[in-house]
Amino acid sequence: MAKKTSAKKRCPRPYTLGKRQKSMDQTRAKIINAARALILSENALEAFNIDAIARRTRITRMTIYNQFGGRTGLLEALFDDLAQRGEMYRMAEVFQKQNPIEALKAFIAAFGRFWTRDRIIIRRLRAMTALDDELAKADTARQERRKQGATVIMKRLNEKYSLTSSKTLKQRVEILFTMTGFEFFDTLAGESHSPEEIVPQVQNSVMKILGINVEF
Repeated sequence: MAKKTSAKKRCPRPYTLGKRQKSMDQTRAKIINAARALILSENALEAFNIDAIARRTRITRMTIYNQFGGRTGLLEALFDDLAQRGEMYRMAEVFQKQNPIEALKAFIAAFGRFWTRDRIIIRRLRAMTALDDELAKADTARQERRKQGATVIMKRLNEKYSLTSSKTLKQRVEILFTMTGFEFFDTLAGESHSPEEIVPQVQNSVMKILGINVEF
């Protein structure tokens, strides 16, 4: 009987595991929120580090490293948090659209919505990416996924419509990729508009440049 009791003690109960997971999730969210706050600070490039986040959250450096593996992992988690807030999970809906023109419109609109959400943080992160080789590699992988999406859209358009432009498929993909990037939206929007507000302008410009002569 003693052995059975001992064995039971070694098996954590479901509600205990649930509490532990909830605590870990809360800790993770607290760290990410602190990272967001530091990115928004005036000296973001200099201030953003594990020690600063540990001081702000009163969470040990070891815990932060265990959760994220370091500064780059934390920034990656912040990117994922931004994607969630910017509703990038809805991108699947874009590729489910039967009409490629509607898919193109939705693809552009999705990035207009995403770039609008937490615009200042994205600006700061883009600046940090330019100065951090490890972060730049991670960002390159993210940008490649956007290019893959642009490729799918352009291939579908090619299959259904005769595009009047003399540009190759690769050139069309590069155009759509460039015109759905943060810098493009951010520049067009300026300080008086949000990137989401200029989506119709970007949509029409893409259509004209790509030579898509279809009612839009």
